[in-house]
Amino acid sequence: MKRRSIITLSSSIIRCQKLDSMFVSVRQISSGGKRSKKKIYHRDYQLDKVMDLQKKPYLILQLKCIIQSQNHQRLLLRDLEKEVGFVEKWNFMSIMEKYPSIFGVGGGCGKELPFVTLTGKAEKIAREQGEARNLMEPILVKNLRKLLMLSIDCRVPLEKVELIGNELGLPHDFKKSLIFKYPEYFSTKVINGRAYLNLENWDSLLAVTAREERFARERMLQSAGGQNKVRITKDGNYLGPFAFKMCYAAGFRPNKSYLEELEKWQKMEFPSPYLNARRFEVADPKTRKRVVAVLHELLSLTMEKRMISAKLDAFHSEYRLPSKLVLCLTKHHGIFYITNKGARRTVFLREAYDGTNLVDKCSILMFNDKFVALSGRNETSSGNVMKYT
Repeated sequence: MKRRSIITLSSSIIRCQKLDSMFVSVRQISSGGKRSKKKIYHRDYQLDKVMDLQKKPYLILQLKCIIQSQNHQRLLLRDLEKEVGFVEKWNFMSIMEKYPSIFGVGGGCGKELPFVTLTGKAEKIAREQGEARNLMEPILVKNLRKLLMLSIDCRVPLEKVELIGNELGLPHDFKKSLIFKYPEYFSTKVINGRAYLNLENWDSLLAVTAREERFARERMLQSAGGQNKVRITKDGNYLGPFAFKMCYAAGFRPNKSYLEELEKWQKMEFPSPYLNARRFEVADPKTRKRVVAVLHELLSLTMEKRMISAKLDAFHSEYRLPSKLVLCLTKHHGIFYITNKGARRTVFLREAYDGTNLVDKCSILMFNDKFVALSGRNETSSGNVMKYT
């Protein structure tokens, strides 16, 4: 009876852990009475915090976009519910009240209906968005070409490009402002009733991954420093042409056998993500490592080096992603991090972050930070919140 109670209690604990975190994997091992071993997905509280820090900036930037889309750039308060829904309306009303340095509320006297608009200081900074967009355009064109080059047939359904438009930083009118503007790079075709974005010209100079670029920079720095010996460090990092940057959570301590296996994996060659996936056997370890490189490159093409896992999985057929995507991501937890914070599960590229800060920011994110700074907030805005106009 006592043994049955213990087993029942253990099962209950395991179920609670699964509910608390989708990423806790418990493996029961039959070992003749020995304690069962657990494989735990270590949380990165700094990256979890990134999702919390983006909530207020998200509302600020979204309200700015709504106001700018209105006639005379003023939004009647009665129309706010139409734009964001009844529940969200109250969050935006709170933002207006909390940040009078950004949003000015007027009207309500006589026949004039209450409205909200940007303050003079906010309008002045908002005008800088056009310059940020111009600086961003060549980067967007390059990244969109690379996105197509990664795919099997150098084409991606247009609806899927739109799906990750915010992550890539595409403007809402990207079909007109980018695709039609650069016919030498892009075209749209309808295949079996579905619209596709096609790559017109392959450019071998673009077929270089962010991982390969990082290796080239680090090798140059190592040569300048006179360091020639290359070895696996205690954190699993290795300076080699086929190695990935490892950034484990603070609570993870790899043992000797783990590091030995990791060293073999880090040194293992694999085909470029820009080669056609049809050429490789799915079960080949080198092909599986190539899939990790594809995921790494896809996240590298986004503005904030992160993406909702469901959106990433939507590209399963175009990039031959694994059927058990989350399992693949959690297995390589030194490269990727999955958080349940926020409304949906999000995948981070670990090396792109230093604590809660994104290391390299594009012009759009820097503009967003500058605008949100009017609120007096010191936190990063993490501006994947809109398609800029």
